[in-house]
Amino acid sequence: MQPQAGVPMTACASAEEAVRGAEIIVTATSASTPVLRGVWVAVGAHINAVGAPRPDWRELDTDAVRRARVFVDSRAAALAESGDLLQPIQEGAIAREHICGEIGEVLAGTVAGRTSERDVTLFKSLGMAVEDVATAHYVYTRAIERGVGQEVSF
Repeated sequence: MQPQAGVPMTACASAEEAVRGAEIIVTATSASTPVLRGVWVAVGAHINAVGAPRPDWRELDTDAVRRARVFVDSRAAALAESGDLLQPIQEGAIAREHICGEIGEVLAGTVAGRTSERDVTLFKSLGMAVEDVATAHYVYTRAIERGVGQEVSF
């Protein structure tokens, strides 16, 4: 399928088909039960989980969270609001310390992000708009400096 933006896309019959082998996975749902299973996630993949912002909702199963180096926009918010993290903690599958850091700490260089190309990384966002803008600016600026990326017109 070729959309108007000129970026190739493929329709998939299932979430599993969509994510198997993917390097970057984005979940942005209002799911109350997991739609992404850890067993589907490739070694070295990155997950941006931006939906299911309630303690009793989740997009990710426990295995997806357990396998990942987890980063959040706010530890306090994540430990109060994110079912994706709270439920695995309640199950005893992970500890609160499974959260490696906040995205701001990674950008400031005080916390390591990916430590190996085999790491599965997870950014669980609860919608801190100021951090979203700062992160987008940082990534865009680094891409321009390094001459990487692809500009897509919509």
